[in-house]
Amino acid sequence: MALSFTILARSRSTNARLGRVETAHGGFDTPAFMPVGTQGTIKGLALPLVKATGSQIILGNTYHLMLRPGGSLVEKLGGLHAFAGWPGPMLTDSGGFQAYSMSDINAVNDDGVTFRSIIDGSSVHLTPERSIEVQNQLGADIIMAFDDCPPSVDPTAQSRAAQRLMVTQQKSVARSKKPYDHARRLDEANERTIRWLERCKAAHRRAHDQSLFGIVQGGTDLDRRTRSAGQVTGIDLPGYAIGGVAVGEGFEEIVKVVEHTAPLLPEAKPRYLMGVGYERDSRAGGRAGGDVFDCGLPRGNGRNAFAFTPTGVVRLRNAKYAEDPSPIDPTCDCLACRPEAHGWVFPGVSGGREGPGCYSKGYLRHLFMAKEMLGPILVSLHNVRHFQRLMVDIRAAIRDDDWFPLARRWPVAVPGETASAGDAEA
Repeated sequence: MALSFTILARSRSTNARLGRVETAHGGFDTPAFMPVGTQGTIKGLALPLVKATGSQIILGNTYHLMLRPGGSLVEKLGGLHAFAGWPGPMLTDSGGFQAYSMSDINAVNDDGVTFRSIIDGSSVHLTPERSIEVQNQLGADIIMAFDDCPPSVDPTAQSRAAQRLMVTQQKSVARSKKPYDHARRLDEANERTIRWLERCKAAHRRAHDQSLFGIVQGGTDLDRRTRSAGQVTGIDLPGYAIGGVAVGEGFEEIVKVVEHTAPLLPEAKPRYLMGVGYERDSRAGGRAGGDVFDCGLPRGNGRNAFAFTPTGVVRLRNAKYAEDPSPIDPTCDCLACRPEAHGWVFPGVSGGREGPGCYSKGYLRHLFMAKEMLGPILVSLHNVRHFQRLMVDIRAAIRDDDWFPLARRWPVAVPGETASAGDAEA
């Protein structure tokens, strides 16, 4: 089998479960957090350093790798594992999310999605068959079905930024002269997703070593989620995903959808909660029975001097950190916060105190103000390690069936509690 999943423990007080997934390239513990490597790399981070954060599986983006350097070239150079230098498990998305996030440069119909390339502006047509072909060339251990991801909530009731994501629908509205109907859009996405899943399974040529996951849609409508889950799980696959969350709806809506949908997925197969997310999202997803999460937050925020801590985000460009000798997070053992744990000992005295030393907030702020690339590298590494430490504690909470230590150590992950730092945000 290309994939096996073993449930090792269950929480009696929640729907959470502790597990282990094995693939041809090794295994990973669940619940698991996957750093996002859009173009075959976690931006700015050498993969051995990513491995040192505790990351056991990483994600690659089919759409971007299809455009550059191309699936056939990656295949020629040994597949994505060899190409990127990552020996462990990998997952590739399908390109379906780009039909949502890049809706201003694409058009969707029942055959597939036509994009304007972000590289050279040329027209690119992505179908379920083409998505699977590229993912077969890339060779990831887990590959995702091509799906239609609709807005989770009615865009016409949202802010202008959210309404931008309705451009694709507006194009069809202009042709049909009909007003946008969110219920109809959700039904259309559900039906298109199941038809595309059938085409994906038929096109899959490497089922012996690549596991295809189907994706449940339905927005925040629980009846439509139920219907989609029934359709998608009606096709026998190694695993299933909850898609279309964290795409405009609030935290409470995310929790409602995940708590409703996760139990509808097969108990004995891994459940992937796509695009999640912040610490409280991961905690809620784990409690609901989710097994795998991914998000680009660690690297995206790290590049912009935002460092995650258990009490909230530290904005390192703030002037008050110019003379701060302390680490980002004294409880963290990453390369930035505790370099001695990685074999690097600072000389003499740190910040006027005898001690092992660290890359201080003052030094990190200097790197960002000077536009030195080491700043984004160190903070991104810290952020990835932050989320992996959270996963370790979530797994411990499930194993011990005791969530109180997690709430005490990770206040940022508990809804309704705010961070204690003056510049932090929950």
